[in-house]
Amino acid sequence: MGLIFFVGFMGCGKTTWSRKLAAKLGYEFIDLDHVLEEQAGMSIAEYFSSFGEASFRELESAVLKQTKYPENAVVSTGGGLPCFFDHMDWMNANGKTVYIKLSPKTLADRLENGKAKRPLLRDKHGEELIAFITDKLAEREDFYLKAALIADGLHMSPEYLEELVNS
Repeated sequence: MGLIFFVGFMGCGKTTWSRKLAAKLGYEFIDLDHVLEEQAGMSIAEYFSSFGEASFRELESAVLKQTKYPENAVVSTGGGLPCFFDHMDWMNANGKTVYIKLSPKTLADRLENGKAKRPLLRDKHGEELIAFITDKLAEREDFYLKAALIADGLHMSPEYLEELVNS
């Protein structure tokens, strides 16, 4: 089957479900955020605050397109990656894309506790966090919806994902 790229908003479960699907299929798992951090020699949050978003997006693009992927791999991408440059077109041309879709409220509930490592969310709480996610998701969803497959983020399982990617 080749490469499977998971896309979606931060907190939707891209890393968790990419890893589980890779294990189920016997594929390698690649977390592009970790590849980026290794290449940068620092965390994404540190890179963001040191060099800014524009520089981060350039590095992210290079990591996406220059990584040497194994023949069969499941790849977890950063939440913003699909929304810049030609990334969705590139991923669709080089593999199968899966968008994990969840509501802003569900995303906010999941993200409330892990905000420290997410520069865009750090100072937002409660209704402000939900409003931010609603606005950001509205900006990004047109890109996410270019994915070949859309997964219902509330009903995930390795079996569901295997069936989805083989459909």
